[in-house]
Amino acid sequence: MARMGASVLSILLASCALAAASFDKEFDVTWGDGRGKILNNGQLLTLGLDKVSGSGFQSKHEYLFGKIDMQLKLVPGNSAGTVTAYYLSSQGPTHDEIDFEFLGNVTGEPYTLHTNVFTQGQGQREQQFRLWFDPTNDFHTYSILWNPKHIIFMVDDMPIRDFKNLEGKGIAFPKNQPMRLYSSLWNADDWATQGGRVKTDWSHAPFSASYRGFKADACVVTAGGRPRCGASMGTEAAPGTGASGAAGEWYNQELDLTLQQRMRWVQSNYMIYNYCTDPKRVAKGVPAECSM
Repeated sequence: MARMGASVLSILLASCALAAASFDKEFDVTWGDGRGKILNNGQLLTLGLDKVSGSGFQSKHEYLFGKIDMQLKLVPGNSAGTVTAYYLSSQGPTHDEIDFEFLGNVTGEPYTLHTNVFTQGQGQREQQFRLWFDPTNDFHTYSILWNPKHIIFMVDDMPIRDFKNLEGKGIAFPKNQPMRLYSSLWNADDWATQGGRVKTDWSHAPFSASYRGFKADACVVTAGGRPRCGASMGTEAAPGTGASGAAGEWYNQELDLTLQQRMRWVQSNYMIYNYCTDPKRVAKGVPAECSM
């Protein structure tokens, strides 16, 4: 019985380790001249913004498919003009990218959650949402599930967007370019708040956003360029990727009927912009994926 108890305890401890990745082991603060800080023995990361500079970090690893979770607490109070970006991206003119961007607002007005997907350097697939909570009061989990068939954006496990692989219809889908995880806090008052009409009030600086609870259940690209599922955060590669190991359930995950209904509820009640229904875009021709 004692041995069984010890085994259960070791499993629980391992699970806790996976759920609380150390930022100093998984990320590099890449710019900001000290405005980005890793604290609490690697369990907390903060980014700062003042009139001189913002700050940012990036993952040490590149991923080719995976489920990425991060808990964020956004800039409180008057955050107008600020943008907190959290995204996966490859490099180069034909890069792929999967974006969360949080657009600040004046005190008492809601944040805008901006999402976008780039394939082979082409973006302009924006969908924007209000959130059903105050993202500055506490930490909330923002997730990207990226597998060969879907890119699913989630907030506290609630799906808000599903970008499907429609390559069979001639629509590009990110599947060949490994991506790093990036995040930054920066000034974008030329466009971020009410179309740039409201500027950053620097009397409230320095602004700060906080991160914790990073988890990557993903295929990690090794030095030789081969994906290895299980190399980071204890995850195990999926068939057809040329990777070693075995991918988790996320590799074949789709939204079941219940999750589809929840996503439709979010989109019906909290979506404020959809590129598929933008009259200016539609006048030039509806993007092919919008009609499928």
